[in-house]
Amino acid sequence: MVKNFYIFRHGQSSYNLEGRIQGHTNNSVLTNQGIDEAHNAASLLQDKKIEIVVSSPLRRAKQTGSIVSKMIKVPLQYDDRFTEVNVGIAEGLHYTKAQQKFGDLYRQWRSADPKYIDIHFENGESKRDVQKRIFKALNEYAQNPDYQNIAVSGHGITLSQTLMALNVEQPDIPNGAIIHLQYDNDNNRWKLIKNPRLRPGVFYYCNSKKLLSTPHNGQTQSSGRSSNGISPS
Repeated sequence: MVKNFYIFRHGQSSYNLEGRIQGHTNNSVLTNQGIDEAHNAASLLQDKKIEIVVSSPLRRAKQTGSIVSKMIKVPLQYDDRFTEVNVGIAEGLHYTKAQQKFGDLYRQWRSADPKYIDIHFENGESKRDVQKRIFKALNEYAQNPDYQNIAVSGHGITLSQTLMALNVEQPDIPNGAIIHLQYDNDNNRWKLIKNPRLRPGVFYYCNSKKLLSTPHNGQTQSSGRSSNGISPS
């Protein structure tokens, strides 16, 4: 049996807007734009036959997950393992301030190079730590016979480290964007599902026609799929 996981990043938060490192903070809430992005994510998931939304317990993810679950009319539950990375003493700092304060450590932490997977701030987590807890949770839900199509409300590093664990190049994933994973129970394998209409290097879905590939005549191809990049099913 194949199971589908739709993992989405929360909508724009107040800390996103201010350029602050968020981590485990609960002081960051959705902006008006973030609320719109949560509604957009819900519209993309409307026809995916999702049975449950599982959310990080942090406010920005909870707000996003709540909007999605209400719009698609499924239960919402929380799981600490989908929480954003713990950034320790870097929590709440503006990115420019963190760069000045931590120098090379900050640049290594921001890097997508897998050789920095164990880098972390004091009292914080490494990317390896994040990957371990995310996939422990994902594997448990994959083995749960009650669900076949699951949505997860998470965070930027939640999504990027999910991709990194699957050896997929990590893009900057925008607020409200979704990645689609499939788990094959027969072969115990995870796979990233990429819509062929999306541009090379784009692995996520959101309401942006800029992400679509275009033929030489400059017109967006029509193949019976919606213009937001997710094929109806």
